[in-house]
Amino acid sequence: MDITPALSDYLLAHSTPADELLRDLAAETAEAYPDASVMQISHDEGEFFTMLVRILGAKNAVEVGVFTGYSSICVARGLPDDGKLIACDVSEEWTSIARKYWERAGVADKIDLRIAPAIETLRALPTDPVIDFAFIDADKEGYPDYYEELVPRLRPGGVIALDNVLRGGRVVDESAESAADAAIRRVNDIVVADPRVHCVMLPLRDGVTLARKL
Repeated sequence: MDITPALSDYLLAHSTPADELLRDLAAETAEAYPDASVMQISHDEGEFFTMLVRILGAKNAVEVGVFTGYSSICVARGLPDDGKLIACDVSEEWTSIARKYWERAGVADKIDLRIAPAIETLRALPTDPVIDFAFIDADKEGYPDYYEELVPRLRPGGVIALDNVLRGGRVVDESAESAADAAIRRVNDIVVADPRVHCVMLPLRDGVTLARKL
């Protein structure tokens, strides 16, 4: 089902509302990057991740793709005071806004920003299975590699969330042949066939897959 503007408004009206800080971040992002602001997750999706992180009792988290920091704040708010989020991005410009709002949100001490290609950051992490929660929302061509690096580092019962797994419906459109569309189809097939995880694909906004390590 397509999420019409009216349905989107209804969804947001029936979720815990964004506070002033998140509203300000969304507004600044839209003003600074009007063509890229669609990369920011919706507020209901952010609330979903905050709740999921809390339900998991997550302490160690990883985010692949920061942009201006909205999802980082949502994840960090779900972590305990001594929780840590390793946040991977390649843009000093975008994450300068993120840093400002992390400080304002009081979560900066929980977030370890790594400016480098995410695959390099992930491969450099210890191989111990200690990650409780990971969120992948970056360049689509990299999803298969990010997933493969994260699963061995995920603790049993830990969860990886992958965003944009429906690609606006293009995953079922045979004429959609971009590299990004092909990579998402590939990772979707990898996850569902992976004996290491139990997965579910949710029609949350542009599609979110949750993969829980067995």
